[in-house]
Amino acid sequence: MKIAIIGAGAAGCFAAANIPYTEGVEVAVFEKAGKALQKVKASGGGRCNVTHECTDIPLLVECYPRGKQLLKKSLYQFPPQKTIEWFESRGVKLKTEPDGRMFPITDDSQTIIDCIWHEMMRNKVQVFYHKAVESITPHPMEGSSGFTINFTDVTSYESDKVLIATGGFPRQEQYQWLKDLGHTLQPPVPSLFTFNMPKHPITALMGVSVPDVTVKIAGTKISAQGPLLITHWGMSGPAVLKTSAIGARELANRNYDFQVVINWLKEATDDDLKETIVHLRKEQGKQMVHHKNPFDLPKRLWEYLLQQCGITEDTRWGDLPATAQNKLTEHLLRDLYAVKGKTTYKEEFVTCGGITLSEINPQTMESRKVPGLFFAGEILDVDGITGGYNFQHAWSSGWIAAQQMTKT
Repeated sequence: MKIAIIGAGAAGCFAAANIPYTEGVEVAVFEKAGKALQKVKASGGGRCNVTHECTDIPLLVECYPRGKQLLKKSLYQFPPQKTIEWFESRGVKLKTEPDGRMFPITDDSQTIIDCIWHEMMRNKVQVFYHKAVESITPHPMEGSSGFTINFTDVTSYESDKVLIATGGFPRQEQYQWLKDLGHTLQPPVPSLFTFNMPKHPITALMGVSVPDVTVKIAGTKISAQGPLLITHWGMSGPAVLKTSAIGARELANRNYDFQVVINWLKEATDDDLKETIVHLRKEQGKQMVHHKNPFDLPKRLWEYLLQQCGITEDTRWGDLPATAQNKLTEHLLRDLYAVKGKTTYKEEFVTCGGITLSEINPQTMESRKVPGLFFAGEILDVDGITGGYNFQHAWSSGWIAAQQMTKT
């Protein structure tokens, strides 16, 4: 039996690593670039956010804006606990950070790459680089499946089973060879991107991080919580990336021109804030507002917000005018920013969209349209928020496909 895997990314290589070497079974991985596992290398700032510690599958599934129906099946077969066991049984220990993200204890993505690669080599997997697919021709014979894979370098490869694990493509035309096989596509748009705020004064605070805020897209129900980082181009950090994932298609439809509302105090309400300020007026009325920051916000951000409200450095809490108090409430709970454009890191590009999931058997990752053709990873219309969820989908779908492809 010959198994061809298209794509040497997380899903493709993990699938290859999980097909034990057996006499008579040949596994070949074809990669259009010159290196394997490049997104794994770059992810998590070079540390590789392998998975998330969440073991409650219904809760875990909610961290994926798209793909829930497939994930309800695939994550039960290969959940995060199995990911942890898989790596640790091969000598790679993982650690959990306070937000639930899991990394190798080495804090080096190369540890993950080396582990997967070692398993591939132990399984005698062949890897071929600079092999971009032109087309795949199925030619079933006597009820079995078979394929000819044609590459752009005018070479070809005959295989019995094919796994498509190319990752997501940013442009629709790049999926044409898959459409030619009879599959349909949910149009690709970027997910996990940062918000650009050209020339906005808050960018002067670049480097300031706030541990827990709520980010909401104005006029929608799209929102997320978590840390926020102010950058020289606008806003980033997990709260922004999560919001971009949840709203990926809506924000693309708006051509990345929208308004974002920030609650700098996470979930605090007007009543909460009023109570705090009444207490400050009564108990610490002589304190300068600039010097007494009761919300544990970074000093530079607090001073910026006060400046936006017109609260001068010599204003005391006891003398804070009602109009200034109202402005401060608005800025702390409903700070409005215009976003025009996005920034996407190419190494960590995640696609919303891909192969329509109704065309895939979630128990096996096999195509319902073409027997012997399998899919794994981001090529499917599945994507998660930031936090190790996209890699977990890659491991789960790759592992399931590996189990199924070796069956006759």
